[in-house]
Amino acid sequence: MDHGSMGEGDGPTCKISMLWNWYTIDACFLAESWHVTSSGQFAASCIGVILLVITLEVLRRLGKEYDSHMYQQWHRQAAARFSNPGPQDCCGPENPPTYPQQFATFRATPLQQTIRSVIHMATFAVAYFIMLLAMYFNGYIIICIFIGALLGKFLCDWTSIKIPVGGAASSGSGPQAKGEEELTYCCG
Repeated sequence: MDHGSMGEGDGPTCKISMLWNWYTIDACFLAESWHVTSSGQFAASCIGVILLVITLEVLRRLGKEYDSHMYQQWHRQAAARFSNPGPQDCCGPENPPTYPQQFATFRATPLQQTIRSVIHMATFAVAYFIMLLAMYFNGYIIICIFIGALLGKFLCDWTSIKIPVGGAASSGSGPQAKGEEELTYCCG
């Protein structure tokens, strides 16, 4: 099923199918201006699709890293602001003093929330374009989307987590949330 054309019968037509296809030459994607007329253009389109999916993974990672950065920055400020020396140790080592539990609520600043929203919008837009490309049911383009996802995950998600072991953490004497707070995500 062919749809659209480059002119009124004087040029090549775009091959678009709502069924699985392997079109290369005369395939069109997203607009008539993305009309593939040579093998080189199709190869460039495939490379472009792979890079677009890698860009999606970069944006996802950027969003996670920015959220982590905001939280760590706020956590340092809150720890400095709310550190409480507590009552004096008057009770001896057998009966240590108790400290009142303090809570603080993190809320992003308007600038931070704007940055988060822009990253989310860019991520959403790229993902939407990838979805539109997949809807052309071109086997080569779909394979390129999968390759881009593989490479994007491989390149952008080298997550390493530092988990405290030994000492107070392994003996169970520390609070459960303490280990979770000390998890450090880094890419490397």
